[in-house]
Amino acid sequence: MIEPFKSPDPKLIIVSAPSGAGKTTIVRHILTLPIPVAFSVSATSRSPRNGELNGKDYYFLSIDEFNEKVANNEFLEWEEVYPGTCYGTLKSEVDRIWNDGKSVIFDVDVVGGLNIKNIYGDKALAIFVQPPSVETLRQRLRSRSTETEDKINMRIAKAEYELDFANRFDVVLVNDQLEIALSEAEDLVRNFIGI
Repeated sequence: MIEPFKSPDPKLIIVSAPSGAGKTTIVRHILTLPIPVAFSVSATSRSPRNGELNGKDYYFLSIDEFNEKVANNEFLEWEEVYPGTCYGTLKSEVDRIWNDGKSVIFDVDVVGGLNIKNIYGDKALAIFVQPPSVETLRQRLRSRSTETEDKINMRIAKAEYELDFANRFDVVLVNDQLEIALSEAEDLVRNFIGI
């Protein structure tokens, strides 16, 4: 049997951005490449969106289950992103992926990304995906057709706040033209992992 390709020195790639900037698209692209990375599935207390699967897109937990894991110190980082809606990274996810000999790639909010970077330092590459403008971000959120205008306005307000954190990341990747952003992200990840 052929052994799967493993990373000689597993690392962490943190991809953070305001909602709608394209971080999930970039992470999904990286996962299709022959690079030894695996996705860290985050936990959330929100309900699944149409088509999302438990254990693949997120670990969907009730607020009580989420709070129990917080009390048991099972999270690497967590945050109440919106009132009553929490997101977090389970410590067991990093262990699972590293034990498989792969580097971890995260699709996390800005504060969570910075928290992970602070813990792992040089072992982590923190990429901030920046939209070309707030108006472009608003158009992208509307085109999803998954949320009300009030929810979009709430996300835009949060995005404006999060954009102030961009300079605290290792790299700011402007997602103006998707194909260019995907190529730049791929180069960043390959160079960081050393392949």
